[in-house]
Amino acid sequence: MSQKKILCLFDMDGTLTKARGVISSKFYDFLLTTVKPRSCLALVGGSDFKKIAEQMGGADVVHKFDYVFAENGLIAFKFGKELGRQSIQEFVGEDVLQKFINYVLRYLSTITLPVKRGTFVEFRVSMLNISPIGRSCSQEERDAFERYDNEHQIRKTMIENLKKQFPDIRFTYSIGGQISFDVFPKGWDKTYCLQHLEKEGFDEIHFFGDKTDKGGNDYEIYIENRVIGHKVNNPEDTKKQLEEILKIKSV
Repeated sequence: MSQKKILCLFDMDGTLTKARGVISSKFYDFLLTTVKPRSCLALVGGSDFKKIAEQMGGADVVHKFDYVFAENGLIAFKFGKELGRQSIQEFVGEDVLQKFINYVLRYLSTITLPVKRGTFVEFRVSMLNISPIGRSCSQEERDAFERYDNEHQIRKTMIENLKKQFPDIRFTYSIGGQISFDVFPKGWDKTYCLQHLEKEGFDEIHFFGDKTDKGGNDYEIYIENRVIGHKVNNPEDTKKQLEEILKIKSV
């Protein structure tokens, strides 16, 4: 009986790394020397490739992992070669984007938080990333905002407002990480990356992510019937679940 062809597909923040942190060398070594002989490796993140490279120890991640999907797979790499890319600007149009961004900035100007910093809207190739506190905040301020947001639901309330304000724009709003949420056309969530894998002949695709509840940026792919979803709490939990699934004896 032939061995199953398995792919392990990972979210990054909270799954392979701590939020905006760099993957530990010990865990990276475990993935490459212990998991890769048993399974192909793939990474799907909402961030642009530059941020993925920073957190995964360098741009050579595209050669170490079989597949790397930046911005939910809108920018895709297979064995180090780019497969293609899609642009939200071309898809939605500049007029719609500006109308939306202008409203976001006006909305943010009306809310008061314990602190506000800079870079409230980050334009990416495939999405907008919106941060009420601003992406230039420190790690300590990130942690404090996450606690504040859990109590006061700043991001969730803002998303509900945007849905009411722009009912005719087919956007998906997805909370991920500590301080922001992503906005992108419907269908451009992490399931987008699966189109690059459908003809690759995998018997099983296992997805690992931490934001798997509804509204989280791992939710759509976690419940997708083409994958086997695994909810994780942190990189240590990811390692533990990999050992169980792939029958790896813990050392």
